[in-house]
Amino acid sequence: MFKVTQAAAEQVRVAAQQGGTEGMALRLAAQRHADGTFDHRMGFDKVADDDIHFTSEGVKIVIAPEYVPLLDNTTLDFAQLDDGEMQFVFINPDDANYVPPQA
Repeated sequence: MFKVTQAAAEQVRVAAQQGGTEGMALRLAAQRHADGTFDHRMGFDKVADDDIHFTSEGVKIVIAPEYVPLLDNTTLDFAQLDDGEMQFVFINPDDANYVPPQA
């Protein structure tokens, strides 16, 4: 199942407040490229009748059924990148660029 970290959840709430989309769900989607890499997308949206919807870390999540297999076992985090910039990051073990964390 898809998970949201506490840091990502906090930033999603901030973004919803700043964008006037409080109360809306976070819609997620993904596309797999021929080389095995993924494009992940997200935005605030209403829940459609056929959507899969659940809550993670207090964030309402909606995913269209066709994207569920692409997002299974994925985690959304909000982390500092090497350049010091904070950004949403999709950690998807099915992505060809995925590198497992070092223990």
